[in-house]
Amino acid sequence: MPDLCYNGKHLAKEDGGLLVTDEFYMNLALDEARKAEQLGEVPIGAIIVRNGEVIGRGYNRREIDGDSLAHAELLAIKDASQTLGGWRLLDSTLYVTLEPCPMCAGAIVQSRIARVVFGTYDPKAGCAGTLMNLLQEPRFNHQVAIQSNVCEEECAEILKSFFRGLRKKKK
Repeated sequence: MPDLCYNGKHLAKEDGGLLVTDEFYMNLALDEARKAEQLGEVPIGAIIVRNGEVIGRGYNRREIDGDSLAHAELLAIKDASQTLGGWRLLDSTLYVTLEPCPMCAGAIVQSRIARVVFGTYDPKAGCAGTLMNLLQEPRFNHQVAIQSNVCEEECAEILKSFFRGLRKKKK
């Protein structure tokens, strides 16, 4: 079996099984962010994985849809719920390129996602530790495990590049 690679990272183990890491899945979320960027949207992407299978995908579509609810995480949650035929996304992991905002953090808790992996912190709206931590609020009936800074440089750079481009257009 030939080595499997994604973005230059080897995914094949010596025993022939696949070594799929958080970085692998974050690169899939970055693929979703690039879709948003192609549409002129803020490039944020998300995927939801359960038992090694991607069950939901989403990317920012607020401008295109004219909908303040069209965040990458919410669209991925909706897609995953449709895939599974129910709202409980137990035993799943959400990978998102930017730290979730309060609205998305609430939806993550309500959908019972087990784990969130994000790329870069959001100093203006982050609710997985920056401004507050809604994902691990002990008064809620569900708490979410958090892993931050996965592919941080790539996730931060796609956002910085997008906003640099916007500022150049305004001049």
